[in-house]
Amino acid sequence: MLLINCPYCGEKRAEIEFSYAGEAHLARPEGVGDTRDKGLEAFLFLRANPRGLAFERWYHVHGCGRYFNAVRDTISEKFVLTYEAGLPRPTEAELRAALK
Repeated sequence: MLLINCPYCGEKRAEIEFSYAGEAHLARPEGVGDTRDKGLEAFLFLRANPRGLAFERWYHVHGCGRYFNAVRDTISEKFVLTYEAGLPRPTEAELRAALK
């Protein structure tokens, strides 16, 4: 069982309390109505699938009911770091510190 630390509740809780909400830090393209099919397809459907650290968005369904971002290692499935939604991506130094 995975334990996820909710940055709002401040507690590590079981994975079953959370719901995956997709890739984090996606920017909506300007003028979505004017975007060609390929551009809209890329925004809606194409996602990164990295081996290693992935930046994801999660929802605390059975807790505070808030969205937050997480850095998860896709190889070991462990959550490296969680942080509040709306904050920028962690720096390389912050990620190295969290991995220790």
